[in-house]
Amino acid sequence: MIPELGQYALILTACLAVLLGTIPMIGATVGNALWCSYARPLAIAMFGFVLFSFLCLSWSFLQSDFSVAYVASNSNTALPWYYRLSAVWGGHEGSLLLWLLILTGWTLAVALKSGNLPEDIQARVLSVMGLITIGFTLFILFTSSPFERYLPRIPEQGADLNPLLQDIGLIMHPPMLYMGYVGFSVAFAFAIAALLSGRLDTAWARWSRPWTVVAWAFLTLGIALGSWWAYYELGWGGWWFWDPVENASLMPWLIGTALVHSLAVTEKRGVFKSWTVLLAIFAFSLSLLGTFLVRSGVLTSVHAFASDPDRGFFILALLAISIGGSLLLYAIKASHVKSESSFGLLSRESFMLINNVLLTVCCATVLLGTLYPLLVDALNLGKISVGPPYFNALFVPLGSLLVLTMGVGVLLRWKQTSLQLLIGQLWLPGVLAVLAGALSLYLLPYWPGFWVSAGLLLAWWVVFTGGRDLANRMRNKSAGLSALLGQSRAYYGMVLAHGGIAVLVVGIALVSTFSEHSDLRMEPGDRKQFYDYEFVFDGIRKVDGPNFHSDTGVIRVLYQGEPYTEMYPEKRLYTARGNVMTEAAIDPGLFRDLYVALGESLGGDAWAVRVQYKPFVRWLWLGGLMMTIGGLLAATDPRYRKQARRDLAGA
Repeated sequence: MIPELGQYALILTACLAVLLGTIPMIGATVGNALWCSYARPLAIAMFGFVLFSFLCLSWSFLQSDFSVAYVASNSNTALPWYYRLSAVWGGHEGSLLLWLLILTGWTLAVALKSGNLPEDIQARVLSVMGLITIGFTLFILFTSSPFERYLPRIPEQGADLNPLLQDIGLIMHPPMLYMGYVGFSVAFAFAIAALLSGRLDTAWARWSRPWTVVAWAFLTLGIALGSWWAYYELGWGGWWFWDPVENASLMPWLIGTALVHSLAVTEKRGVFKSWTVLLAIFAFSLSLLGTFLVRSGVLTSVHAFASDPDRGFFILALLAISIGGSLLLYAIKASHVKSESSFGLLSRESFMLINNVLLTVCCATVLLGTLYPLLVDALNLGKISVGPPYFNALFVPLGSLLVLTMGVGVLLRWKQTSLQLLIGQLWLPGVLAVLAGALSLYLLPYWPGFWVSAGLLLAWWVVFTGGRDLANRMRNKSAGLSALLGQSRAYYGMVLAHGGIAVLVVGIALVSTFSEHSDLRMEPGDRKQFYDYEFVFDGIRKVDGPNFHSDTGVIRVLYQGEPYTEMYPEKRLYTARGNVMTEAAIDPGLFRDLYVALGESLGGDAWAVRVQYKPFVRWLWLGGLMMTIGGLLAATDPRYRKQARRDLAGA
């Protein structure tokens, strides 16, 4: 009965989404305030029914109700309760229900937090969110229902959750990634509402900017968590390998980053209006494209969920309608939009535009490398693979130029900056960056090559230009701690996010160049020297988990002859599916990780063991965390709420 209630709740959600997508939109068009007022209660009710449906599916998993086909395919009686709960979104159908829950959650948040918006704008924004909800709810109901019964034969144990997904990473990674993906639907809805109403002004940018920054922050966190998960779970120590599904999340992040900066320029200077709307459309469109790639069956990946072409056609149709309709509306309306001011070549606006173009080119590069093999295959021209050499050859120079212009941009003034003033601002950070970069290179064990050296130099460049900008701001205020604390949250959020970029660049440069590994054959009692550590293999012990059997290696690590730590890499056999998984043992540190993975048995008591030294690998995720916190901090700046109240009072 519980699964049927969940299905009925989804049907009611579809009905409410139709009402939300039409009545408030018509009300805003004809000026009917009563019809506009229906938007908020419809959004609240819609979220309530989706939440109820999600709880019904969660209850089915917790109770191991294997009469539900989706539960039987993704759970097992021996699965711990917390993995049974996270298994709700461990497969295609449940992950889409989580997507729908987050989508209606964003709609609810806009409904509850947009009281300062003009009523017609709020109605249009929520109506667009309702239209998006219609598409995804129908997709679930017609192609991907998680509540279908498994009759007449009901499995006794269940097929079990994919062992790769039996990890804390699954609990955290997809929800955070979806929060970012789906969050861009809010920016998209604001853009469409602005086009429909003809109010492409600075107020529109101010209203949508906090929502966009929050979505960007969650997507940043989701990508960082995905990288961390792949690093420790897949057993080979890689943190990014340009997998097509990884690229599917990177593309909206790149366009979302451009959108965040473009919104700032539109809000402050009244320029880039049409470009900002286009970026909002592209950010959400790329999120939908990522959904198509993951769920259409066109990709083979450890991240991909579905292999049903019918589902792919449905999403492709949804993608065509949303992108085609929004671009048609843009073509009709955006040509009438004019900038409210101008700017010179040496201005913050110019460098923001350059950064936007570079981010867009980076995205186009990733898009081409991801889709070109699929296009060649679809045309029966053979099968090709586009891997890291292509992406690194194009992405690294573009990214380096992006970081360089980012440092210049923060020191430029709005509208126009004289060349003499700019040189006066840049020379000291430039000299300090060169000196710090040279010192960093001196401390490295060997010359790392041009691009790594450039990366370290650029990281220091971001740090010192940011410090110079902060010094300028403090000089313009009263001295002391009050000047430091007197800056806005949005400013410090920007500083933290840019600092995260610098930390990320250092991590990428050093871990890519100075990682070391060794493949060893070890028997009990063997001692192997690797890097500055000695690894002593004490053999294998058998460990039984709740739903697996494990061969666990016992490895003592000595540093300079003294006991340092013990590491326990595993080889697990999951009994339900018969999958064998590698669980690496990691000794983490701020400046390096020791990474040990247990390979295959080599006969007798001998085992293959891979040990790795990963310098600065934690800086990758530290940089991502800094960017996430910076984005959330900027989004909570109280001036957005104050200005929104002034906008409403003046409307």
